[in-house]
Amino acid sequence: MSHYRDLQISLVLVILTIISVYYNIEGIRTVLGLLFILFFPGYSLIAALFPRKKDIDGIERLALSFGLSIAVVPLIGLGLNYTPWGIRLNPILISISIFTILCLGVAFLRRVRIPEDERFFVELPENSEVFSGSGTDKILSVLLIVSIIAALGALVYVIVTPKVGEKFTEFYILGLEGKAADYPTEFKLGESKEIIIGVINHEYEDVEYTFALTLEDTVLYEESFTLGHEEQHEKQIEITPDRTGENMKLQFLLFKNGEQYRDLHLWINVESV
Repeated sequence: MSHYRDLQISLVLVILTIISVYYNIEGIRTVLGLLFILFFPGYSLIAALFPRKKDIDGIERLALSFGLSIAVVPLIGLGLNYTPWGIRLNPILISISIFTILCLGVAFLRRVRIPEDERFFVELPENSEVFSGSGTDKILSVLLIVSIIAALGALVYVIVTPKVGEKFTEFYILGLEGKAADYPTEFKLGESKEIIIGVINHEYEDVEYTFALTLEDTVLYEESFTLGHEEQHEKQIEITPDRTGENMKLQFLLFKNGEQYRDLHLWINVESV
């Protein structure tokens, strides 16, 4: 029977977490990452504070491990916020790893210095005192464990299930300075001026778009393109009016999968040469 098996396993899992994060091993990274944030810091701290098996019972160790992790990790993040490294993946990973490993080291040294029969060690539920006590205590212990497992399950589901937000497409026109201002509105017949059109797909799927530029219902320019989710199409096009007139409606039409989706327009004046 090893009195340090839990510390050894915790150390190995911390190292595996670091490896899975750096090599981006999907699945393993998510599971170990959750334990790395929500369990290991608190468990290592509890192991360092309470090396004796009679200090606190198993269910208290389990509950406090989650509770202290939730308290310690934000404090580490707060400290990083005031350092040159900031709150980023690598500093957080390194800081929590150092904290956890130091606590595991302290826990090991404290267990070594106390009599062997007093040292805490992890034993199977049927042989441990986790569920000892009155019937009420047993029920409360079971409910607490079930609640923790349910909370972790819900957290895993939220993390691994991609959240689908509102589906929409951005459609905009800009002046040549890249701002929503200084649009060309005064022309001479045959004169060309430029404007920027942009489309960004937030539809969570590939979409076929068609853009049309019309002046008084006459098509001056048209193009089709397909964008994947979060892809952007921005292009500088020329406007060349084919007639003279005042307060004519220059329309920028966007069609999505064959159906008209958005309509932007400018009022322009075109003089004869």
